[in-house]
Amino acid sequence: MENAKIAAINFHPGPPEYPGIGCTNFAIYNREKEFGITCHHMLAKVDTGNIIEVRKFPLLEHDSVFTLTQKCYIEINKLFVELITKIYNNEELPKSEEGWKRKPYTRKQLNALCKIDLNASDEEILHRIKSTTYTRPWAFVEIVGKKFIYDGN
Repeated sequence: MENAKIAAINFHPGPPEYPGIGCTNFAIYNREKEFGITCHHMLAKVDTGNIIEVRKFPLLEHDSVFTLTQKCYIEINKLFVELITKIYNNEELPKSEEGWKRKPYTRKQLNALCKIDLNASDEEILHRIKSTTYTRPWAFVEIVGKKFIYDGN
């Protein structure tokens, strides 16, 4: 980051309400109606730097982690082109009034989301599977200290 001549920036596939890892997973699990992307200045701590710009879009009921991630990539690409054009033209980067809404989600929290409680309702189990499947399921159960990963069948 010290070697960046203009700015060290990150394009995060989540809005300020969802910093950290697994942001799309948690948004689907929380049944959000809106999601988005955040471009921000990078700091040593993940997803904590000043926000440059936020773009939001609808999160539809039928969206999956995969489709939501693809929507993020499309918006990130559009914003990247806009910001790189500003940099090329020696224009200042925007400064958003928005700030991060929470501490970043951690790997430990994402792993906990993937763990299925055998006593959970059928609806909860299916919702966790939906919320933790990208191109393959990450959901698992643990029995006598052994992890059994759901394979989609």
